Order: sequence, then C-alpha cells, then structure tokens
Amino acid sequence: MLARLQLKDFRCFESLTVPLSEGFNFFIGANGEGKTSILEAVCVLLRLQSQRTSSLAPVARAGAKSFSVRGSFDDHALEVQSGGLRRRLRFDQVEQRVATEYLRLARVVSFANTDIEMVRGGSEPRRRYLDFLGSQLHPRYRATLRAYERALRSRNALLKSAQPRPRELAAYDQPLITHGTELGALRATIVEQIAPEAAASYAEISGAAEKLDLYFSAGHEPDFAAHLARTRPQEERLRQTVAGPHRDDLELFVDGMAAQNYASEGQQRTLVLALKLAQARLFAGQGTPPVLLIDDIFGELDPARRNALLGTLAVSPQKLVTATSLQWREQPGEAIIWTLRDHQLQRVH
Repeated sequence: MLARLQLKDFRCFESLTVPLSEGFNFFIGANGEGKTSILEAVCVLLRLQSQRTSSLAPVARAGAKSFSVRGSFDDHALEVQSGGLRRRLRFDQVEQRVATEYLRLARVVSFANTDIEMVRGGSEPRRRYLDFLGSQLHPRYRATLRAYERALRSRNALLKSAQPRPRELAAYDQPLITHGTELGALRATIVEQIAPEAAASYAEISGAAEKLDLYFSAGHEPDFAAHLARTRPQEERLRQTVAGPHRDDLELFVDGMAAQNYASEGQQRTLVLALKLAQARLFAGQGTPPVLLIDDIFGELDPARRNALLGTLAVSPQKLVTATSLQWREQPGEAIIWTLRDHQLQRVH
C-alpha cells in the first residue's frame, strides 16, 4: 500500500503532501485543480512513467528545472528526481543505478476517459496498453521492448538517409528480428492471459449476455526475416520499416462484431473498463494486487454502471479516485475523501 505521497514542482504543485490509506481515497474538485496530477505522480513514483504522456519532460512545474516525487510503499521509501537528461532513483535511501529492483515492488492500473481511444482509435493506444501491462507482468518485457525500439529507430534513420546501402541496412536486420520476435511472442502470450479475464469482467460490469473476444494481430509473419526481405521495395519507397511489432494490434469484438465499428458508446466504455479490470486481476493473481488510479471516469457512465464498477474494484486493496462529485454514490462505506481547491487539499471524511 502507498501510505504517503510528496510532490515538489510537479505539474501545478509547488509542494504537496498527501496521506493515503487502504480502500477508497477520493479526490473531489473542479477541473484544473490538479486531481489528475496526483494520480500521475503515483504512477511516476511506482512505475517511472506517466500514464498521460510518453515523456516525463512535461510534468515539471512551469518555470522549474526539475521535479521530485517521494512516497512510502509497504514500508519502503521511494524517490524519483528528474531534471534535464538526468533521473535519480532512491530505494530505502540508497541510490539505484538501474531500475530493475525498484520496479519489482509495486503494480499500477490506470483508468481514464481517454482510454476510450483503445477502442475508437488506431492501433497505438492498444499497443501502449499491452506494453504497460507487459512491463509489469513479465521481467524481460521492458528490456525487450526498448531493445526493439532502438533497433527500429536506427533502421528507420538509415532508410531515411539519401542512399541507404543494403549491407548497412542488413546490419540492423538481425537485432530487429531477434528482439521483435521475442516482443511479439510476449504480446501474444499476454493476450492469451488477458482474454478470459476481460470477457468475465465485461459480463460483470454490463450485466449483459454479450460476449467479448480479444485476438492478437501480429505486425509480421512467422518468418520475420523473410517478411523483411519481401517488403524491402516498399521500405525503400516509404523510407521506413513496414513489418514488425510496431504494427502489432489487439483486435476487439463484441458478439462477433468489431467493437471499433459496431459497438455502442456504452459497450465501448464497458469494454475499456473490462480490459483494465482484467489487468488488475492478472496482477492480483500473481500475488501483487495493484494500486488503482481511477481518473474522473464516472461522468461517462450511467449510475447503475458507476456503482457496478465500484463493486468490482475489490480486486485491489487501494483505490485512488478523482471525481467532480460523489452525489451518485449509493453506499458511502469506508473511504477517505479529500477536496481540492486552489491546488490545496482538505480532508472532509
């Protein structure tokens, strides 16, 4: 459990300390007060990445050259400091040269309104979902993904040069194939793991008889090397790599129909919630229940689905929830409630 959170020069906060407890921790306030930034700081502290952006550069407060986030998780002291090109990690006051041990401590699942793009948008949001899940589920995932991305960037840079030489291009093929094959296999395994959990979660939230199906769509053929060789003319024309895990996708179907094209608004939002709950249940099944970050999603759901969702969140012992109001909540129960005004916290329950 995350027991304390301290921010310095993070987003709109010059300084903020947030005591946290088990169960529900609600943060209530108008838009722009910093509710989402508190959840983002938790994700940065525990996973060293933001659920909102691909880079940590935007999270430093305007005018500040660096930021820091500190906290206490299961009696371990964690600290992240970042500024310019330097990042510093401390675990129990000991500076960490690599993040491997640091990242083994906690798991995070993030819910947000923008997650709807996982259904409506292109393949990139669905790959980000798999990557955020995979980096917490499999020890080798993070390193494999980064190695593939480095090989892809180098190869694409060469393809964009004036006259890429075949021998130079071939030198990048092997790392691309090696890391890409492993990454694709990991993603396929993740989809196999998540599919039954997502289907069960979808039925639980919606109360409907509809069936959710997930399928992994690989961005390259089983013989990745042959696929690269065959697409070389296309690469030379487009000046980029056209086959590989950067083209992977997660296909989503409700009652056999493509969710992107045929699912209703309610079905699409229920589907996204089911994917996130499935992620939480996989973590819990491995013995590490995640911290849930639930960012102002209730306004997009009818009251019945809002309360049904709350009932499914018992998979995690700690939930951090933002909202503009709690008037819809049927049974208050045990919870800590904070209000945010002028970027200041005040406890009301």
